[in-house]
Amino acid sequence: MPDRTPILDPATLERGFTGQVLLPGEAGFDQARRVWNAMVDRRPAVIARCASASDVAAAVRFARGRGLEIGVRGGGHSVVGLAVPDGGLMIDLSRMGAVRVDPDRRRARVQGGALLGALDRAAQSFSLATTAGNVSHTGVGGLTLGGGMGWLARQFGLACDNVVRFELVTATGEIVHASESENQDLYWGLRGGGGNFGVVTEFELRLHRVAGATLVVELLYTPADAPRAMRRWRDLIVDAPRQATLTASAGGGRRWPFLPRELHDRTLVSVGYVWVGDPEKGQRLLPALRDGVRPVAERVEAQTYVELQCADDDREGHHLRRYWRGHYLRALEEAAIDAFVSLGVQPGHPGPLPGGGLQAYGGEIGAVGQHETAFDHRDALVEFVAGASWSDAAEDERRISVARRYGAAMAPFASGVYVNDLGDEGEAGVRRAYGAAKLARLAALKDRYDPDNVFHLNHNIRPQAGRGAS
Repeated sequence: MPDRTPILDPATLERGFTGQVLLPGEAGFDQARRVWNAMVDRRPAVIARCASASDVAAAVRFARGRGLEIGVRGGGHSVVGLAVPDGGLMIDLSRMGAVRVDPDRRRARVQGGALLGALDRAAQSFSLATTAGNVSHTGVGGLTLGGGMGWLARQFGLACDNVVRFELVTATGEIVHASESENQDLYWGLRGGGGNFGVVTEFELRLHRVAGATLVVELLYTPADAPRAMRRWRDLIVDAPRQATLTASAGGGRRWPFLPRELHDRTLVSVGYVWVGDPEKGQRLLPALRDGVRPVAERVEAQTYVELQCADDDREGHHLRRYWRGHYLRALEEAAIDAFVSLGVQPGHPGPLPGGGLQAYGGEIGAVGQHETAFDHRDALVEFVAGASWSDAAEDERRISVARRYGAAMAPFASGVYVNDLGDEGEAGVRRAYGAAKLARLAALKDRYDPDNVFHLNHNIRPQAGRGAS
């Protein structure tokens, strides 16, 4: 039996550990355990701030030898705070944030703790980029391992489709690599299977020529006019150029600079798109989107690619309490549009409202074969997320309730869920994220690389034998 009494003297972690070990009460401990969702307030027994793959391997062996749960923090953006184990060991990768770009090969070597902003800035210095999410302080690791949707996905595939090689620390503390020529089964599973198979300490990513110009288009409507506008928007998705990612949102409380004062804090619905490429060419899609009911306000704004990637950083900062529910939809029928516009509540609903968003898929996402990667639901038309964010803990129950109702209103039209949109759905959510055949293949892979389910603080794929923590 392992010794389950944690021996927390940093010297016991392992000789040669080059990072920093933090214990409760020490300077920096509380900051290190803080994550994106302010509702998460758990206290690890020890935080290992690793500086290398060897440090990660040492931390895994240390935790296993003392029966400590392991959480892995990259950017800390899991809405349920999966990185922070209560009483366990948190592997903090924030010291492993380097990005090295080879412009001639169009490759980036990205450490496991790097944030999207660091990747975007380093690649854009050579007019290169790869698919990354929409908030620059998100971790590259969590985003990519779950799939990785972003503004370039319709042109170049998901983030996971652009990984050519992984470096990973396994549940036994071994450092291995996975690519098309090494551990091909693991390479398949890491592209969409989440953090179930180990700690990725480095990604090698394929880069693409991206000049850096973008166009953001939003047309805003009242809820009464929105369904007509959304039907027009929906009809553009399938044939839209791959440079365009069509978007829609619904919610209240907005005070954007371009919004007339009389519309501040009103419930509004927007339809539009983000275009990555020549803004003048992006403008050519606008007349088709405008063809119909007149919007109450609109925004048509050219930005650099890096500006686009940082645009939501403040709104999505680390100071708010958060909850969300997500779905994939293969179609957007009339009833689904009505449910989206309704926000899942009756007209005149008192109190706070949730927000919702739709982001179009297709293009290169669907061009990758369904069985080529662990990522599922490549046939989705749109991704939907219902969310709420607030600051007062007394509002928790009410805010969570309205977001759940919005998710429930859209559930009859759902075809599955993006694993990175999962919150507190547990095993049922994991089953929605992967088809039965793909889930069985992932479980078999778990048997091979983590049969004791050491890495279970994630959207967990259990080993086929059912061993380990749940």
